[in-house]
Amino acid sequence: MSDESGTQDIPAGSPEGGPRPEPIRFFGTTWVDHDNGYALRRAGVAVGSLAAAVASCLILRFAYEGLQIADTGSFVTVLVIAMFAVCSALAFRNTWDGFGRRPDPDRQASLRGLLAIGFVGSLLAYFLRSLTEAPGEKLHRQEYESARRQHEKRSTRRTGNPSKKKRPR
Repeated sequence: MSDESGTQDIPAGSPEGGPRPEPIRFFGTTWVDHDNGYALRRAGVAVGSLAAAVASCLILRFAYEGLQIADTGSFVTVLVIAMFAVCSALAFRNTWDGFGRRPDPDRQASLRGLLAIGFVGSLLAYFLRSLTEAPGEKLHRQEYESARRQHEKRSTRRTGNPSKKKRPR
């Protein structure tokens, strides 16, 4: 069962009781202890996202050359370039903010088209974040540590019999 924070509770009575960490794309749960090839995965994600961003820029260059060949005029060319630049900047910011807090699903749905156009910005945000941590690791770690603290509070037992407690009269 998963709660709002994204961590999953292990059923009571199982040998490893408590919340389980939520897996991160490409990393699984290796982000918790930085084991099982975590550093190689981070390097691979960084290289992969940068390579995808470069390939995307080449594709956009072909589109630009197509506009030049079609002789659509400078207004259309400037408009297309400005659209990709603005959408990429917004996608970068949205992706970067998503690493620090859970995104609002309604806002994501309304920005879907804009984020699809600015895919280069999202790839660059993913690349830059993967240089320091697994993208989203900080958020997942905060949620996981919070869930573990709450679980420890719930699972600690009182000592003594509460019916024998002296009550003030």
